[in-house]
Amino acid sequence: MIRTSLFLLWVWVFAGTAASQDINMSQIASLEQVYGESVEDESPLPMNDLDMDFGYALYETTVNVGEDNPTLTLENVRDYATVYVNGKLQGYLKDNKKSMETQLSPGTHKLSIYAENIGRITYGPEILDNSKGIYGSITLGDTELTGWKMTPLLIKECEVDNLTFAEGTSLTPCFHKGKVMVDDAARETYLNISGWGMGEAWINGQYIGAYWEENSETTLAIPTGVLRKGENSIVVFELKNNTQTLMSLTDKACFK
Repeated sequence: MIRTSLFLLWVWVFAGTAASQDINMSQIASLEQVYGESVEDESPLPMNDLDMDFGYALYETTVNVGEDNPTLTLENVRDYATVYVNGKLQGYLKDNKKSMETQLSPGTHKLSIYAENIGRITYGPEILDNSKGIYGSITLGDTELTGWKMTPLLIKECEVDNLTFAEGTSLTPCFHKGKVMVDDAARETYLNISGWGMGEAWINGQYIGAYWEENSETTLAIPTGVLRKGENSIVVFELKNNTQTLMSLTDKACFK
């Protein structure tokens, strides 16, 4: 009787555990492949002035640093931005956190800020102040930064199947690609993005949604018919690039 009960418990535990298939995201594609037309100005321009209603834009300038670890302050950031200097991640800024201490030494550096417009304001008192992206003054220490180059990143508009991928890794935002074999494409399946930061995901060229590490759910539901029996292609655009290389397929939604 004890042996039977233990067997039934073993069956229940393993039947209730979500099956998981690891996906090695071993290939990358550069963002240069989805650059829109760049605009140059002494001051950073909002996405409205870049003919963008939503999506991502890259703001770049050269900075001359005269002190260690100066503070970077943005007057306006809507709605989210990642900050890189010389290709190295410095941190994140958003509408309620507009300044950060950098990890810079004196000298000349390339500052790159990737901004995301999460969506337009459609109600409330701020509807008349609906600028997005980065605009207003940007200071590093006591110096206001000028000489900006701004480039729309056509992430959601691109055909990911037409991107050129190669084996490798990247410390800056880019596309990542992996492949996975599926035996039963009809079952309910989720893409597990645990450990990744913020971005967008496609399966077999079809967009399936956006993810963000601050959300409680760590999976994206895969719509019926997107997966196919046999080999499947997974592509993600990752904004925060926290050196992850693995995703997985699972048959259950996962939460923190």
